[in-house]
Amino acid sequence: MVPPRAGVDFMNDTIRLGRYRHYKGNEYTVIGVARHSETLEEMVVYRPEYGEGGLWVRPIGMFVETVMIAGETRPRFEYLGGEK
Repeated sequence: MVPPRAGVDFMNDTIRLGRYRHYKGNEYTVIGVARHSETLEEMVVYRPEYGEGGLWVRPIGMFVETVMIAGETRPRFEYLGGEK
């Protein structure tokens, strides 16, 4: 079992709004959670804090999953705190 992580409220199945760092290093701001109109799957809505920006979505399950990097389990997105 993976321990709870900052930014994820598993009891309420929600994602905290604010800044996150992807395991590859770039930072993103989560602005909300939306539902897919056909499947009702929850999607995290976020924007990169680099480049031209724009809005992106990722399934909530994929957003909160962990990845294995150099033999170490890490969150795909690490919560950094509220918006800067």
